[in-house]
Amino acid sequence: MSKIEPDQIASALTSGYAVAAPLTQGKNADYIPFLAGVPSGLFGLAIVTVDGQIYEHGDARHEFAVESISKVLTLAAAIEEVGPEQLRAKVGADPTGMPFNSVTALELHDDRPLSPLVNAGAMATVSLLTATNAEDRWTKILAMQSRLAGRAIHISDEVNTSEQTTNFHNRAIAWLLYSGGNMFCDPMEACDVYTRQCSTLVTAVDLAVIGATLANGGINPVTQERVLQADNVPPILAEMMMEGLYDTSGDWAFQVGLPAKSGVGGGLVAVAPGKLAIAGFAPPLDPVGNSVKAQAAVAAVAKTLGLNLFHGSLCS
Repeated sequence: MSKIEPDQIASALTSGYAVAAPLTQGKNADYIPFLAGVPSGLFGLAIVTVDGQIYEHGDARHEFAVESISKVLTLAAAIEEVGPEQLRAKVGADPTGMPFNSVTALELHDDRPLSPLVNAGAMATVSLLTATNAEDRWTKILAMQSRLAGRAIHISDEVNTSEQTTNFHNRAIAWLLYSGGNMFCDPMEACDVYTRQCSTLVTAVDLAVIGATLANGGINPVTQERVLQADNVPPILAEMMMEGLYDTSGDWAFQVGLPAKSGVGGGLVAVAPGKLAIAGFAPPLDPVGNSVKAQAAVAAVAKTLGLNLFHGSLCS
């Protein structure tokens, strides 16, 4: 893949934004009260390259709830601590083929999660971290979020309260994991900390920096800190490719060809290894929980820049 010039990136960002801006489909997540009240017209798009160049358009600096994208960040913390193989053995690396909060998926596999990027696997991943108590566990996760983003990330008390008072389904999943021997700390502690990790605030630029850190082999291109061991990055990207966009992860891989992760707060980040990351934010979601505008914009940018990983040059 040839070097992408700055003017190409800037042009792709502008055109990608223009493709998605007119879209009116989707609606905000409403099962979390805070998310229902976020202005649905917000839309931001950002690109960060592996050499630390930042490109942005629209509401790319607007803070929003990270939600399920936090699963990737906690996955990174757990892989750094226990290693990829233990993570795969205890949590998994396969798509469930079911909604992200499915109880049926657990029951069909003896209460074992299949992926760290669904709610059951995410709580199991939280429980894998060595910690003396909930605050110790939470501090580790928040520190990883901040190091990957290259700035201090903070929890929103308003988002957290909104989530903690409506997370009964996740509490049930945590107990199912515990009953199957697949929860490695107190189940309510894991559920509480998982809920907190989803309640931090990020921007599209933050997500693009996080993605660019993965694209850069674990080195944050803005701070130049090595956040992750290089060997731990490919397993993270593999998990993102398999389950990053919930039920439509396969369609995303088919059409866009980049590892990505979405969240019901409206965020989406996609990673082009060795090159850059693209991140979008717009609250209205499709039926499975992916931002309509962010998907369209990120896909358009990736196509314009020729980033699909499956477009090889094996034949001349």
